[in-house]
Amino acid sequence: MATARAAAPRAALRAWAREPAVRDAWLAFWTSRAVVWGAGVAAVAALGVIDANATRFDPEGLTRPFGALVDDLVAPGARWDAAWYLRIAEDGYGPEPARAAFFPLYPLLVAAGGLVAGSPLLAGIAISLACLFGALVLLHRLVALDFGRDVARLTVLLVALLPGAVWFSSVYSEALFLWLSVGAVYAARVDRWALAGVAGVLAAATRSAGVLLLVPLAVLWWRSARRPRDLAWVLATPLGVVAFCAWIAVATDHGVLAPFEAQEAWLRSFAGPFGAVPDAVTAGWEGARDVLTGAERPAEPFDPALVNAGLLLCLVAVAVALGGALWRLPRAYSLYALAALALPLSYPVDGQPLMSLPRFAAVLWPLHLWLALVLARRPVGRPVALALAGSLLALTSAHVARWGWVA
Repeated sequence: MATARAAAPRAALRAWAREPAVRDAWLAFWTSRAVVWGAGVAAVAALGVIDANATRFDPEGLTRPFGALVDDLVAPGARWDAAWYLRIAEDGYGPEPARAAFFPLYPLLVAAGGLVAGSPLLAGIAISLACLFGALVLLHRLVALDFGRDVARLTVLLVALLPGAVWFSSVYSEALFLWLSVGAVYAARVDRWALAGVAGVLAAATRSAGVLLLVPLAVLWWRSARRPRDLAWVLATPLGVVAFCAWIAVATDHGVLAPFEAQEAWLRSFAGPFGAVPDAVTAGWEGARDVLTGAERPAEPFDPALVNAGLLLCLVAVAVALGGALWRLPRAYSLYALAALALPLSYPVDGQPLMSLPRFAAVLWPLHLWLALVLARRPVGRPVALALAGSLLALTSAHVARWGWVA
């Protein structure tokens, strides 16, 4: 009897591992992370890091605590905002207003994981990797409900391989947010509204954009049985933001609106709905002109002309994908992508209007789903598209691992 009880969990685990969603997610996970780590570590070993950026943006050495060899091995997951998350995990929010822009769930998990692993940095990477795999499994299941396994497989491959995926294994909140946001929509899609509400609350405690999950959840509720108790779970989503605002007002010297006022410290300001777009077009066009004409430009910490030109290309790609999503996807998915893009495109950064757009777009899985639908009808183009995505991910990973700036 005891032997039978012990064998049951192993049998369940084997059955789970044979699920199409798990198998396809596993392939996308390991393929993409091999690209990120292989390219990143190779670049650091061959070319070294940009010391000026490392010293300026991580003076405490939080992203390089181990010594040369191990620091090089973790480099692809320990750059830029990773230093901010590690500061919060170790010291809390403190008097520095800029820290309030980083929502608390991920640094809390990093702090707790650091107590177990002995290193917040290693814990942060492990948490991001686990959340990425979980997100890919849930996304596969969600997409397969409406579009079948072939499109689901392509969707998770694109999410994992496109350049923005470099942050999914970093000490960043992107993988956690992707897991929670996909989980909220998937739970609503299969009529498990309590889980959808909890995931929505946690997503809103991970990033302010989590509040926008109200859009797909409300649309899905409207198309369901419309039970009032289910709507209550949908409307609970903003509680993640409310709780953070209340806590930071009590625990620090900052006001209740500190998470939003902190955007000023990052040079973001409201420019009206989609107000970043005109400035982005101008900055990107001028940047492209300066790059093509060889105009003299600063190189550290980043080349603004090159960055703005690249961000304009990203905006064009995102706009095309958004248009396709609005045309072909269920309204719950496409309207979520529209609302989520409206947020950063209404709050430009002075001098770099589209800052962080590749990161924000990386978690917007409806855009990847639309591209998967396009490729599903063009089998010949699939390997080319995936190879291009993987190549761009490798270049991005190499650049980031060296402390090269990527918005």
